[in-house]
Amino acid sequence: MTTASHAMDRQAAVLGGGAILFSQASLNLGAALGKHLFPVVGAEGVAALRVGLAAVLLLAILRPWRSPVGRGHVGSLLLYGTTMGMMSLFIYQAIARIPIGVATAIEVTGPLSIVLLNSRRPLDFLWLGAAVLGLALLLPLDTSKALDPLGVAFACGAATCWALYVVSARKVSGPLGNRAVAWGMLVAALIALPFGAARAGASLFEPRIVATGLVVAVLSSVMPYLIEIVAMNRLTASVVGLSLGAAPAAGALVGFLVLGERLLPIQGVAILCIIGASVGCALASSWSRQTDIDAR
Repeated sequence: MTTASHAMDRQAAVLGGGAILFSQASLNLGAALGKHLFPVVGAEGVAALRVGLAAVLLLAILRPWRSPVGRGHVGSLLLYGTTMGMMSLFIYQAIARIPIGVATAIEVTGPLSIVLLNSRRPLDFLWLGAAVLGLALLLPLDTSKALDPLGVAFACGAATCWALYVVSARKVSGPLGNRAVAWGMLVAALIALPFGAARAGASLFEPRIVATGLVVAVLSSVMPYLIEIVAMNRLTASVVGLSLGAAPAAGALVGFLVLGERLLPIQGVAILCIIGASVGCALASSWSRQTDIDAR
């Protein structure tokens, strides 16, 4: 590989990684704004507004019907959209009960688990241990300082959905490009809207609520998913994992600045363990790949 191509790869990694970091900051900012609507429409209502309005915007902008979806991609596309819808429902239920930074730290273990389960390097057991330690520190064992168990359970559900999202996104991003985001968001809306309507009723369609929901949809769905579907198609898994590893830090920072959420020291340590596991796993994967290339 030439020096010029190495430089181009590094530049693409930096730009792509920066884009994913921006998408994570945008997503968490939207979640923080959405939390202000919980007393009015509930977590389900905010999730429904987020994906419902995002679907309308993406369908209008991308007009995905101009190119048909092949039958071979329908299953992956349905899984992709379903994971987006359920992930939104789960994560909003989680942040209604626990701080955003903590919820995001638990959620990021989903894609991290995919990398660790598919790895055979001895060093990865260290990152696995760090992730398990981080989760253990967040478990509601000490009732005097415990996180809401239901909030933790919802965050774990979001983690599972995020893992499935990463798998399905890789399958549809290549053949469908950004059309996958529009169709996937439509599926997500069809899943989330019944829950939101049942919880909020007519309040869901009040102009003030819709206006705030539109901002949340752009920040938490339209921009992040468009950025990530392009990045996942162009970047290596290690670069994506490295960038997503910073998501808990972004969540904690946004939670503090926007919502005034303060973490206990042990929760901060837990978040750092999970960030360390994500970053360490991504760097180890990158170094291993470079060693293989050099050996050839």
